Amino acid sequence: MRSRFPRGVFELGDEPDPRFSLANERTFLAWIRTSLALLLAGVALEALDAPIQAELRLASALIFIALGLVSIVHAWWSWAATERSMRMVQPLPGLAIGAVITSGAAIAIVGVIVGSLLV
Repeated sequence: MRSRFPRGVFELGDEPDPRFSLANERTFLAWIRTSLALLLAGVALEALDAPIQAELRLASALIFIALGLVSIVHAWWSWAATERSMRMVQPLPGLAIGAVITSGAAIAIVGVIVGSLLV
């Protein structure tokens, strides 16, 4: 049998029900879509030269981009931790980063709203 990547996940425990692994993969892909949307929001704020106060526009764009990058890393770590837990028949990890993403996005959105009112 060929080795699967990442070995640190697939060499542990027993194969879980494929439905659970596929659901975990769908969750991973949802986080990737979220990260792409956050990155796009940050790039669009600057590329489209939106009528927003320059400092707040830049700050909001950087927050969106940072959140997008954090989401990509979280997607991978979360997928691996969940797959490892299923293979080892252990409790699944909780959502560790949801509050950070939500708070950060809210701050960036408030920055966009306030920046648009100040122009």
